[in-house]
Amino acid sequence: MTISRRTAMTGAMAGGALALVRPDMTVAASQGAGVSIDWKRGFDNQRIADLGDGRFLNPLLSGDRPDPAILKDGADYYMTFSTFDSYPGLTIWHSRDLINWQPRSAALHKNIGSVWAVSLEKHEGRYFLYIPVKASPNSIFVIHADSIDGPWSDPIDLKLHEHIDPCHAVGEDGSRWLFLSGGDRIRLSDDGLSTVGAVEHVYDPWRYPDTWDVEGFAPEGPKIHRHGGWFYMLTAVGGTAGPPTGHMVIAARSRSINGPWEQHPNNPLVHTESIHERWWSRGHASLVEGPDGSWWAVYHGYENGLWTLGRQTLLDPVEWTADDWFRMTGGDLSQPLSKPRGGKALPHGQALSDDFKRLDLGAKWNFFRPAPDEASRARVEKGALILKGRGTAPSNSSPLLLIAGDPAYEFSCDIEIAPGGTAGLLLFYDDKLYCGLGFDEQRFVTHQYGIERGRPANPHGRRMTMRVTNNRHIISFHLSGDGGRTWARFDRGMEVSGYHHNVRGGFLMLRPGLYSAGPGETRFRDFRFRAL
Repeated sequence: MTISRRTAMTGAMAGGALALVRPDMTVAASQGAGVSIDWKRGFDNQRIADLGDGRFLNPLLSGDRPDPAILKDGADYYMTFSTFDSYPGLTIWHSRDLINWQPRSAALHKNIGSVWAVSLEKHEGRYFLYIPVKASPNSIFVIHADSIDGPWSDPIDLKLHEHIDPCHAVGEDGSRWLFLSGGDRIRLSDDGLSTVGAVEHVYDPWRYPDTWDVEGFAPEGPKIHRHGGWFYMLTAVGGTAGPPTGHMVIAARSRSINGPWEQHPNNPLVHTESIHERWWSRGHASLVEGPDGSWWAVYHGYENGLWTLGRQTLLDPVEWTADDWFRMTGGDLSQPLSKPRGGKALPHGQALSDDFKRLDLGAKWNFFRPAPDEASRARVEKGALILKGRGTAPSNSSPLLLIAGDPAYEFSCDIEIAPGGTAGLLLFYDDKLYCGLGFDEQRFVTHQYGIERGRPANPHGRRMTMRVTNNRHIISFHLSGDGGRTWARFDRGMEVSGYHHNVRGGFLMLRPGLYSAGPGETRFRDFRFRAL
């Protein structure tokens, strides 16, 4: 059975859950005139952007891939995203055609705080990541490497405590700068590893009418691009979340890196105008040239009714106009668009299922808010992930998490706990908001709203197979004592459409994961993921 995406999204928007959609339904994207395009599927049945016929359908990368920082490096494209409290963080993704992307390795291993919108640059043969963090105090760090795959240097604190969202830029005289939130900038040393002088204010961003429904002015995410004799600055205003119509993209230009900056006559260039659109809170854009010389804007947005998936990466075609300005031409991004030509397509994404033959930290699995020794808790041995217990509950155990970008999916795992230990499967937003099911030797422990809700008797002892289904925010649990041959439904269901930023804050997403608490080690075997 096929339903239109407009129907699916309208239902989701009404209450966050879409009860009429069964796991066996195919959700299709409406193309108008009664024609629909089914999602193409990749690893573990996950949806992918490339339709295989010369077109693609957003999201470019599904799931929580916010604040995309993109770099064109010859025939290669690299991109990374805000990773907040997940470590290893700042996984570098690679593409040759702008449409199909593969994860490589994480650049940041030391926990320096919650990582916000970064700048990924290459200058004179060296790669740089400028990293703002929310910590005590807030600051901006830089790391560097001679290869995109590292090793990356230890973080260097630039001691910029009042700003976020740095963007590296090179002036017409070769000078290096960081443009910052609020229309400010500061000069960098020639090696890019320290600042020179003081922060200065150089740009007053365009302001929307006060009748618009926004979260707040919040000028942030500046991106500087040099093209055709001009410097172009793209800025996000209106707030990142809050009302779906808040976030937007504006632009200005200057002949010099020093200004003055002229506002784009058609600001805002990207703006969600109605809650009925497929993508909400669209903003934080960068420009990038495609392999065929075409131009594109990469930015993020929330999928209609699916705040729990976080801000997903979107791709919008760009047209340069005769007056040396540019405009986005993808409309509301609800329809398939023509791909750029050229470039070798890589297999998109990665399998989330895991046989634990190797430990894939950073590219796949991340710890939440880890301690300095967190990585030492995990190892693989004879097809099992062995995770040492920490804390007493998911809230203080630093669970191991994945990013899943489909509106409906299920995941299962064989779990064997140590005597006195507790472990289980989670849908985790942060340490105050999560749900899931765990067990010790004698009882289950149900987690809902970030608290324990009940401890019924456990008939399976220290080993069982557990399955979690998230069907558009409707959560169910199934259990097996015979390795997944037969299943019994656990008598507790949940609804999680409110597990997101506009309820809790933090700009995160609801992520599948594993936790191990208490004494001893838990063995996780045969982790299986499947998008529905």
